[in-house]
Amino acid sequence: MFLAGAKNLDSKKDWINELNVFPVPDGDTGTNMTMTIMSAAKEVSSLTDPTMAELAKAISSGSLRGARGNSGVILSQLFRGFCKVIKEYDEIDVTILCEACQKAVETAYKAVMKPKEGTILTVAKGAAEKALELSDDTEDVVTFVEEVIKQAEYVLDQTPEMLPVLKQAGVVDSGGQGLVQVLKGAYDALIGKEIDYTIEGAPTGAAPAKITAETEAEIKFGYCTEFIIVLNAPMSDNEEHAYKAFLESIGDSIVVVADDEIVKTHVHTNDPGLALQKALTFGSLSKIKIDNMREEHQEKLIKDSQKLAAQQKAEEEAYEAAQADEKISNMPVKEMGFVSVSIGEGMNEVFRGLGVDYLIEGGQTMNPSTEDMLNAIEHVNAKTVFILPNNKNIIMAANQAVDLVEDKQIIVIPTKTIPQGITALVNYIPDHSAEENKEQMIAEIENVKTGQVTYAVRDTEIDGKTIKQNDFMGIGDKSILSVGTDLRATTLEMVDAMVDEDSAIVSIYFGSDSDEDSANELAAAIEEKYPDVEVEVNDGGQPIYYYVISVE
Repeated sequence: MFLAGAKNLDSKKDWINELNVFPVPDGDTGTNMTMTIMSAAKEVSSLTDPTMAELAKAISSGSLRGARGNSGVILSQLFRGFCKVIKEYDEIDVTILCEACQKAVETAYKAVMKPKEGTILTVAKGAAEKALELSDDTEDVVTFVEEVIKQAEYVLDQTPEMLPVLKQAGVVDSGGQGLVQVLKGAYDALIGKEIDYTIEGAPTGAAPAKITAETEAEIKFGYCTEFIIVLNAPMSDNEEHAYKAFLESIGDSIVVVADDEIVKTHVHTNDPGLALQKALTFGSLSKIKIDNMREEHQEKLIKDSQKLAAQQKAEEEAYEAAQADEKISNMPVKEMGFVSVSIGEGMNEVFRGLGVDYLIEGGQTMNPSTEDMLNAIEHVNAKTVFILPNNKNIIMAANQAVDLVEDKQIIVIPTKTIPQGITALVNYIPDHSAEENKEQMIAEIENVKTGQVTYAVRDTEIDGKTIKQNDFMGIGDKSILSVGTDLRATTLEMVDAMVDEDSAIVSIYFGSDSDEDSANELAAAIEEKYPDVEVEVNDGGQPIYYYVISVE
């Protein structure tokens, strides 16, 4: 059920991404939730004949470490609570399922500092409340799960009434939709629906077979042929026997399942037409599927070679990292060190120049996981490690890492933007204690306003602004500040909304889709309008966002 839920979410992730309220090109709820659950699915897939306790541990640990973004962290906490209950039992009935649902919601709500209704949490709570109501009414697990999912879908449909921003954008909550898809996939497995449980990247427990050109020669019959015959009349035993004999004369791997109305056929053959012609003598054909197995084999060979190349590259990188780790471990332990999330080579250089020990590439376009945080912390040879998430959707994953580290003090500075991270570092004082630096940095990041300019991927209406696909948008800390068809005009309008009489410095970071000349022209226009404000231009190199601009 868990693996089926993971596969169903994976198949729907792009659709869920489209439900993100802000129509920006980095919509990532579906991606974050999928990567979270797939991290656990890989651990589950590696188990052979697991106990319930082993299964629960794999789900809980895998999702916790793989958690990305707020939606992924909340999903991992739902699994964690659910698994706390099921790990104690070898068989699960309605009563235990109900208890697990209650624990899942309780654990997830505790993990969120300010729970917001109209989100994945609300959908989970609605499902758990229905579970409690049903636990006294039925002992049928299938009926129980079916009704719980119906309630989850009902609550999901109500989320636009709870969050005005959803209603304005005309969407339901994307995280809630992700949870519903996990539940639906699990239900399909419960009722015995045929599902491919293969999880890409999961260990198989055995070395891959060595495939050569000789293997291809062993494919005697090249076309995997499947279809259903809708019979004109019931097939007699003699007719069925003769039909099977014919298929054996043209191929192998034959499966024929017949009843009074239909016959399901599977055969490997070099001439699918012959099989279809024979079948047509018994009735009409439906659900015809013909696959070229030699072609599939060639694709597999290509994929295997690509996989091998990637594996060799990963081994080289791992060796280089090990060498770097050895160098670090031989150095004296520092009192304090820094891990920062960054986007773009220009931003990376800024952070390195400010003394960051380890950079996690990702940020808005790919939210790092809790596992990424733990890996980064391990690479910093310091007693206290500060983490700068630099994105509001990464803070929860960073906080989750704090509880998993025992040999270092971990302090998360809740930076929501790259400029806030830069300001935090500028205000770090080595002679002060970790606690004093924490207070100083948190106080200073409150004085930074951030604006980011990108384009809209769809039509919508939000923050009272009508947005058309491909419009430029200036997005502030809490709302969309400007919308337009001209990049420069939209950016200047955003800056106007950010600058006030207390503003002293405007920093412009131009992205990979912009250039220095355009950024300098922008800076000149800002200086002309606000002569008391100092403007600086930096090459950020960030994707997706033409400009990231801070006002202090």
